[in-house]
Amino acid sequence: MEKIFEKGIEEIIEQKSLLYKLKSDQKLRIKIGVDPTSPDIHLGHAVALRVMKKLQDKGHKIIFLIGDYTAKIGDPSGKNSTRPVLSDQEIKKNAKTYFEQVGKILDLQKTEVRYNSEWFSKLNFNDILQLAGKFTVAQITERDDFEVRLKKGLDVGMHELLYPLMQAYDSVILKADVEFGGSDQKFNMLAGRTLQRKLGQTPQDIVMVKLLVGTDGKEKMSKSLGNYIGIAEPANSIFGKIMSIPDSLIMTYFELCTDLNSQEVEDFKRQLDKGANPRDLKAKLGELIVELYHGKEKAEKARDEFRRVFAKKELPSDIKKIKLSGNFSLPLLLIEIGAAGTNSEARRLIIQGGLKIDSQKLSDPKSFISIRKDMIIQVGKKRFYKIS
Repeated sequence: MEKIFEKGIEEIIEQKSLLYKLKSDQKLRIKIGVDPTSPDIHLGHAVALRVMKKLQDKGHKIIFLIGDYTAKIGDPSGKNSTRPVLSDQEIKKNAKTYFEQVGKILDLQKTEVRYNSEWFSKLNFNDILQLAGKFTVAQITERDDFEVRLKKGLDVGMHELLYPLMQAYDSVILKADVEFGGSDQKFNMLAGRTLQRKLGQTPQDIVMVKLLVGTDGKEKMSKSLGNYIGIAEPANSIFGKIMSIPDSLIMTYFELCTDLNSQEVEDFKRQLDKGANPRDLKAKLGELIVELYHGKEKAEKARDEFRRVFAKKELPSDIKKIKLSGNFSLPLLLIEIGAAGTNSEARRLIIQGGLKIDSQKLSDPKSFISIRKDMIIQVGKKRFYKIS
């Protein structure tokens, strides 16, 4: 049973308790919560979900909680400022996509999918006061995120102080035996143990998974930072993003983003240490990850397409066709084909050398171009357009 936790685990709180439960005949209620702050579930979320799938296969009940109510606050974990509040419409739109994406990892027939608006929308102010009374101000403000912001004189909203309490209450309502989350969720998950104990429940055990660094190589993979790889992205997009990660992340991604065992991961590390080309290892990594979410055939096609476009400098097979005619300034052209949303964004792309027309780089945003049929427009390394 311990092999389930051989990869990707940062810390287990009450490890003896958890292992005892897993070795018994008890079927555990295992919870993970995700706030729908964007439409995508990414590889960072998948680190925990893939471990949970192994537990699901052992017969335990997985509870995938969509935090459609807590998303109104936004988890302050790891944040140095208050998150912007999402509208109900944005939250509902994002949450709608989660069910299908989770099905790429978990067996949905055996998964309990819940929304925390089920209970929070029914609480009145007195209920909130009763729950808030279970914690002290000192307990809540001792969390590192708040402490740092307060020392810097930055605002901490009263609503943010309630977030750990709300996540804790989720565990009470769901009667969670175990909660999974990133290591940055430690404070929130410990709050769940505290509240369960005070309300007469057995405190949940906690499994914290390692945080996956995003494609920028600096910050943890995050929807708000835009440095993520969504598991529902097209195969070519996932493969291309994997090829763009810094070399320093190769082994971390082999460990956290694939189903390779520890020995197989170590074999790739030896190859890298002996001078293997990082590009070749990234290609293998990309293929393994795409296969997890799109199947072997699409993984091989994504690999071949990447080689054809970026190694052999050929055009993509699925190049986007645009109907357009007339004369355009270069910034307006990028806006017209959908490659830029604003004039300033378009100018920046051009000045930075991100525009090629028929393989010729154009870097003067004041230039004009006459549109002609079969013209090939390339924006950055990965976006191609053909005038039809």
